[in-house]
Amino acid sequence: MSEHSANPSSATAATGRSRAVKAVIPAAGLATRFLPATKAVPKELLPVVDRPVLQYIVEEATQAGIGDVLLITGRGKTSMVDHFDRRPDLEARLEAKGDDERLAAVRGPSELAEIYTCRQPEQLGLGHAVGYAQSHVGDQPFAVLLGDEFVKPAEPLLPAMLELQARTGGVVLAFFEVDPAETKRYGIASVEPAEAELTDIGEVVRVTGMVEKPKPEDAPSNLAVLGRYVLPSSIFDAIRRTEPGSGGEIQLTDAMELLRSEGTPVHAIVYRGTRYDTGMPLGYLQTVVQIAAERDDLGAEFRKWLAEFVNSDASGVTGT
Repeated sequence: MSEHSANPSSATAATGRSRAVKAVIPAAGLATRFLPATKAVPKELLPVVDRPVLQYIVEEATQAGIGDVLLITGRGKTSMVDHFDRRPDLEARLEAKGDDERLAAVRGPSELAEIYTCRQPEQLGLGHAVGYAQSHVGDQPFAVLLGDEFVKPAEPLLPAMLELQARTGGVVLAFFEVDPAETKRYGIASVEPAEAELTDIGEVVRVTGMVEKPKPEDAPSNLAVLGRYVLPSSIFDAIRRTEPGSGGEIQLTDAMELLRSEGTPVHAIVYRGTRYDTGMPLGYLQTVVQIAAERDDLGAEFRKWLAEFVNSDASGVTGT
């Protein structure tokens, strides 16, 4: 597997802080919303056309210059690691057939990044999962990418987050706007304008508070936490001091709020690009359709069929 490195900007170099070069992907959950499919196949390996969700996420990390990825896995999820391994037998068969396109596709995952794994024996919350990364990332900042969402490669988010964290040294989040009725599904933040010297990075706000999955009437805003974080190593001590919260789990949101209350700066970038959420069946299906419709090799024919299907009596949409 190849190694990648990020080139810090002059602003980053001026702070004396290095940019995060490691990523952690918590992927130990049971994915009960997708049963029975996920009884044997990890949700992270469900295909979006011809690539699994997890590959899109690792590609997002490597696009941002991260070449070291730690997967927090659980029981029955070793196939996630296999996906990023070499398959000499399959490669030899494709090479013998002269199928260079599929050969490159099979080799590609193994060349993205150095992939490491750590087992989370019990699923006790996102904060609990992230805590298992301490021995791997050490005392350096690192990125956390949740295993069920990713952004459009042409509209990247992570590079700006890495730059923002290198400048501030604190916690960096990403937000997107949600319907107020949906706040109970997400971590929600209250914010204020960011320092003027940070606004060149993007739509940056300073976070003044966070709450996990509030009822709509209790939500401080409609800015929800997108599944991307860049964290200082001090998060590990905060996780150890965090009591179980929403759902009886150790929430990463609560650990970050603890750091903020103790003086660690917390900033966020409000993301206006395309976000794909594969965490629930509807979102997964929408992602597959969106990406398939945009593919150069499939898009035109697929969009034509989709329009015919939606407008046909057989679809049940316009039937009498």
